[in-house]
Amino acid sequence: MRIPELSQGHRLRRLPLPVKRVLNSLYWIGYDATDFLTEQTGHIWFHGLRLWMYRHLFKITIGPHTSIHRGCRFYRPAGVVIGAHTVINREILLDGRSGLTIGDNVSISEGTIILTLDHDPNSPNFENRGGSVVIGDRAFVGTRAMILPGTTISEGAIVAARAVVTRDVAPYTIVAGIPARPIGERSRELTYTLDYRKFLG
Repeated sequence: MRIPELSQGHRLRRLPLPVKRVLNSLYWIGYDATDFLTEQTGHIWFHGLRLWMYRHLFKITIGPHTSIHRGCRFYRPAGVVIGAHTVINREILLDGRSGLTIGDNVSISEGTIILTLDHDPNSPNFENRGGSVVIGDRAFVGTRAMILPGTTISEGAIVAARAVVTRDVAPYTIVAGIPARPIGERSRELTYTLDYRKFLG
């Protein structure tokens, strides 16, 4: 009779406490090192080289004809998926810890922060909480907007500059303010294809 293989979690629980501590320390060193190296990659001048490193070293899924400009930062880069013909401008934070999916022909302006994980202020242990963020095709996010965990920016929606998104945004809706609320509608006849990049961008 074959003995069932123990799950990874069960095997770890059976390890001595000092070994667990060492493994935990190594995990966090690797986690921090990945974030640090991804951030340093964001300072490389050459756009093509930067994209190659994001795709092949840090396992970020990036569609064709997408550009990621200098100075962007990532939390858990492997959890980020970006579609085709999308423009990620400078100094943007993309958080893949709970999963971040950005569609095709999306434009995200400078200084935007997209978070998928934060803390529960009422938790005795200040526990993590969060959820994946999805940004639909042809959405536009204005300068220095903030998108909080567990939200969806639907297809064609616009998030105004400095808005803070705390709940889902309906398709082709324009939202603004803190917290972001609908202020208008966008045309549904969108046919553009973004193809903007800089050699040294």
